[in-house]
Amino acid sequence: MSFYQHLQQATATERTSLLGAPIIGAALSGQVNRQQYIAFLQRAFHHVKHTVPLLMACGARLPDSQEWLRSAVAHYIQEEIGHHEWILNDIAAAGGDAEAVRHSQPDFDTDVMVAYAYDTVLRRNPVGLFGMVYVLEGTSVKLASSAAGVLAQALDLPANAFSYLSSHGALDIEHIGDFENVVDKLDDQHDRQAVENCAKVFFRLYGNVFRSIPAGEQA
Repeated sequence: MSFYQHLQQATATERTSLLGAPIIGAALSGQVNRQQYIAFLQRAFHHVKHTVPLLMACGARLPDSQEWLRSAVAHYIQEEIGHHEWILNDIAAAGGDAEAVRHSQPDFDTDVMVAYAYDTVLRRNPVGLFGMVYVLEGTSVKLASSAAGVLAQALDLPANAFSYLSSHGALDIEHIGDFENVVDKLDDQHDRQAVENCAKVFFRLYGNVFRSIPAGEQA
C-alpha cells in the first residue's frame, strides 16, 4: 500500500466528520442564503491568504536532503499566488463588501486553523504542512465544482461570483495528483507520521470552520 492510500484510510473517520457539517449538506442541496455564502467566502479569504506564506515558510525550513521537496513546494507556490484576490472578487460579485473583508479580522475557528498550520511549520515538522494540503484540496475536489453549480442557481448570482469554487474544483484535481506523487516519495517515518497527524487535526479544524457559519449570518 502506498503512503497516499494509507493516508486516505487513516483519516477516513475525520474526513467523514468534516463532510457531515450541516452547512455542507445544505449547500449541496441549494439550501443556503447569500449571507451564508459570503460568510463562507470571508472565512476562505482569511485562510487562503496564508497559503503562500505558509508554503514559503515550509520550504525555508526543509533540510538540504529534501531539496526535491522544496522544488515541489516552489511549484505549488506558483500555483497558489493571488487566489485570495479571487475570493474578494467573488464577494464583490455576490453583493458583499470586499474591502471590508480584506481589512477584517478572522473568525475564531479560522484563526485557530491558520495558527495550527504555522505551529506545524515553525515548531513541529514542516513536512506536516502537507497534511493541510491534503485536507483543503481533497475537500475542494469533493465539493467545490458541484457546490458552485448548485449555489449559482439557488442564489441567482452571476458566474463571476463563483470563480474561487469553480476554479478550485478543477485545479485541485490536478493538485491532488501532484500531492499523491510527492507524499509517496516521503521515506522517513517521522515525516509520514507528521503528515498523517496534521491531516487528522485539519479535518477537525476545517470542519469547525464550516460549522461556525450559522443560519442567516451577515458577513
